[in-house]
Amino acid sequence: MTKKSKLDYESPIGLIEIIGNHDAVNSIMFTERREKVNVLTVETPAVLAECYKQFDEYFKGERYEFTFPFQFEGTDFQKSVWEALREIPYAETASYKDIAVSIENKKAIRAVGSANGKNKLSIVIPCHRIIGSNGKLTGYAGGLWRKEWLLQHEQSCNKDI
Repeated sequence: MTKKSKLDYESPIGLIEIIGNHDAVNSIMFTERREKVNVLTVETPAVLAECYKQFDEYFKGERYEFTFPFQFEGTDFQKSVWEALREIPYAETASYKDIAVSIENKKAIRAVGSANGKNKLSIVIPCHRIIGSNGKLTGYAGGLWRKEWLLQHEQSCNKDI
């Protein structure tokens, strides 16, 4: 098993911990820590450094999709949901029902919600773009205030596309 490395990215909405190895990023999660612990060094795997750079571009409004290598860790069903989430265009939203229909399992709305909640690649797998079928914000592991910020950020940057 390849050793995993960590890198902290200081975003406008809190510290994000990036975890991966030389091949791919496996986890991107908000942390409640206030101080950076894992900093960019010459030993940082290039994949993590590229993720860091792309996050910087995203938060500056200069990047609309992510291209660094990442790897899902989940069941086949979860992976199908996460792939469907990736299809939601930048600055747009969808509902759990929309995702269930897109994976050709329209009755799996609750299972889609559960898979969405287990996403470990925040922002890259854009679970923040999921809203309720009534148009209101639904839960977000990073906190609803972050979800609202991310959606507003993408809306304001989308004007430049």
